[in-house]
Amino acid sequence: MVAHDGLMLPTPDRFPAFPYDPPYSIQVDLMRHLYSSIEHKHVTIVESPTGTGKTLSLLCASLSWLADEQQRARRGKISQHGASGSTEPTWVAAQAMQMRQRELEAQERDYEERLMRARNAEAKLRALARARVTKRRRVNADVPHIEGDEDAFLPNDLDVADGLDNISPAVRALMEKVEKNSAKHAWSEGEEPTCTKIYYASRTHSQLSQVLPELQKLRFPPILYRSLGSTKHSEISKSEISRRKRELDQTEMGEDDGSGQRPWRTVSLGSRKQLCINEDVRSKTGDLDERCRELQQGQAGRRCQYLSPPEDGTKMLDFRDQILAFPKDIEDLAAAGRNADTCPYYGSRKAIPQAELVTLPYNLLLQKSAREALGIDLTNQIVIIDEAHNLIPTLLSLSSVSVTSTILSISLQQVETYYRKFRNRLTPSHGLHLRRLISYLQAMSKVVEEWIVSKQVSTEVMSIPDYMQRLGRKVDGINLLEIETYLRKSKISRKISGYAQAVAFGALDVSSQPSHVPRPLLPLQAVEAFMLGLAGAREDGRIIFSRLGKEGKSEMEMKYLLLNPSTTFREIVQSARSVVLAGGTMSPMSDVIDRLFPFLPEDRMTTFSCGHIVPQSHVQTLILTKGPSGSLLEFKYAQQSNVQVLKELGQVVLNLCNVVPRGVIIFFPSYSSLNFAKKTWKADRALEKFEAKKKVFWEPEDSGAVDSTLADYAEAIQTSSKERSDKRGGAILFAVVGAKLSEGLNFADDLARAVVVVGLPFANKNSPELQERIRYANEAELKSGSKRNPQSKDAGSELYENMCMNAVNQTIGRAIRHRSDWASLILLDHRYSMASIRQKLPSWIQDGVFVCDTFGQAVKQLGLFYRDKKQGG
Repeated sequence: MVAHDGLMLPTPDRFPAFPYDPPYSIQVDLMRHLYSSIEHKHVTIVESPTGTGKTLSLLCASLSWLADEQQRARRGKISQHGASGSTEPTWVAAQAMQMRQRELEAQERDYEERLMRARNAEAKLRALARARVTKRRRVNADVPHIEGDEDAFLPNDLDVADGLDNISPAVRALMEKVEKNSAKHAWSEGEEPTCTKIYYASRTHSQLSQVLPELQKLRFPPILYRSLGSTKHSEISKSEISRRKRELDQTEMGEDDGSGQRPWRTVSLGSRKQLCINEDVRSKTGDLDERCRELQQGQAGRRCQYLSPPEDGTKMLDFRDQILAFPKDIEDLAAAGRNADTCPYYGSRKAIPQAELVTLPYNLLLQKSAREALGIDLTNQIVIIDEAHNLIPTLLSLSSVSVTSTILSISLQQVETYYRKFRNRLTPSHGLHLRRLISYLQAMSKVVEEWIVSKQVSTEVMSIPDYMQRLGRKVDGINLLEIETYLRKSKISRKISGYAQAVAFGALDVSSQPSHVPRPLLPLQAVEAFMLGLAGAREDGRIIFSRLGKEGKSEMEMKYLLLNPSTTFREIVQSARSVVLAGGTMSPMSDVIDRLFPFLPEDRMTTFSCGHIVPQSHVQTLILTKGPSGSLLEFKYAQQSNVQVLKELGQVVLNLCNVVPRGVIIFFPSYSSLNFAKKTWKADRALEKFEAKKKVFWEPEDSGAVDSTLADYAEAIQTSSKERSDKRGGAILFAVVGAKLSEGLNFADDLARAVVVVGLPFANKNSPELQERIRYANEAELKSGSKRNPQSKDAGSELYENMCMNAVNQTIGRAIRHRSDWASLILLDHRYSMASIRQKLPSWIQDGVFVCDTFGQAVKQLGLFYRDKKQGG
């Protein structure tokens, strides 16, 4: 659906769909900004602190625009139909427009009724599922599923990039006819056009699972077909809503609540691992994706029981309607698939074209290969990326890949073994590509072996052209892009790895068996990802060689490092109508703009930062410059292992235990600094003093112990609030910036009456990766020709400082989770008082920052704050 730009949509002053009346002013401002940004095709960065209803506001504004856009599109279709015969009398044109309007109404009414029937069908399936007991077939998870037939490991000729070139036009026409017949359905894609949609992405499925409950709070009225000609969704009369509600209530709707609210067509996307419901496939070790593809293609006469055959697509399309009929998260989608005996992975893919809202994790949106596999076309669509403070690290991480010398060696051996076994049965095209691949892997292995023998350094960084030159003349005539394209389209790396595993486990009677191949490992896929990096942007990438383990070991690692996150994000920005980056803390925004949007015209870039919904008196932000002894507080890397500095820090912590009620969370720059402080305080018995005031907890390095630690911490606070006095109550939790507890967790109310950050968590500047990023930023600044103030920092130093402040801002966001919450934010280091650092703190706390010149002044301010809260609460 293409927007009709001649009919601009004015930004509304009110949003009737918002569930809370009246909304906070900052919520209205955010929704107006977002609505306007989408309408004017802007890229915008939105900062809305936790507790301000960010997700609800994003959904309400974007869906309000979508509702208005849909009516604008309908009016455009009707107007075009009436204007098509300009020489005809006016009454003829008016009649033609009325006929066109009735046609559109009939189509959309039929569509809505079909989804209602799907809701009813799903309700019946859920009722049957609750009534029956499902017995799973007993499977043996220890025995890998390997076909004894070697033909299963041969590549499919049609998977090759030019595979269709050898098929005659007559055969190709027959294939197209079969494909069309398989898609015959009352509402197949050929008859039902795609629509403008919102792609809502976040980092994890657990974060996305919070989106659908917010969606269901919105109060959008049902579609009113008689109002298409003149009104926006926000101007619909109550009588029309009541009339339509009665119509809906008279229609069988299964378990719908009969509220008459508009159900948005929504689909949640996930991986096969999350959505596969075939227990036989899930129970086997190895590559689930490859086993799924084999069953999809019906190899060896076997086909997945949950996937309809190509000639009968009706069942899958009916399931697609069930998906769209009512919003479902990943767990709901998998359950619906089991109830309908239909694959939810392919069902969700089928639902994308007709969906109005698509929720998906970062990797499925940001990786081009994932978008292509899912059939996602972002052209003129709206992209909302929530928790976007993670976006740049995620982009860099998704595009960076490491390969060890062992993996490279195994990959070469696997390909050579595979080629020797099957070369007489491979097509000429496959044989040629595999010989080229072997040559390339041999050249890469030779470079690695020579570096291990000749280089005395532990790390070396090189540009992509330098690395390609080292590969030598043997691969000069080989187009790396062709090899990468062949590997990606043919998916032969899965066949090769599968055959190698079969040989290793003795599932096939083959003389040469590489017994060292580990079962779950697919080494060639790692090498394939590395080669993809080499074939990509040459100027924006680096290769880092590093020795692994102790000296004398021959193991090394090659890492492809992407330095420019905008390289992979640019295509998304240029395709989409509007891109929204939203987060609780996006400061400093200038860093996000410089790194992600250097190519974007200034008039297309906007930003929005709203204040917090909590009163300013509920947030106290203190910068402590001196300790109890009067010494300057500075926790640079060298000081983090200084016993005297840590003893001074111990006195600060002890005083905080005396003043702060309930829960205190203290964040250290790194695990090493935390562990050294713990060792020091244990030796001088400071820990015993902490324990006398509050129960002490430490962030576990093992992720599996995080939940139990948090539960114990919360229980200690709840217990102490009942049994202890204010001075001895509560608990203290020592954690690490950027680790498991500094992001995504909710430390509301008594769990965090103070959040303390020790020092500035600068990254290790000796890291080769960080050095390359800093160097690249400075080079990019020089190339751009931009002039900066001689007194200001260069681009590399700004990048280094911004990385630190991003981490700090995420950490202090753990406190203040709702309107009635209150807490102190305490920054322990005199460097926080510097203007360049303070201005990078979140905007909602900058005005209230208080710099304490003495430690006594800090204790006094804390005492006043907590006494005020005690009296007020």
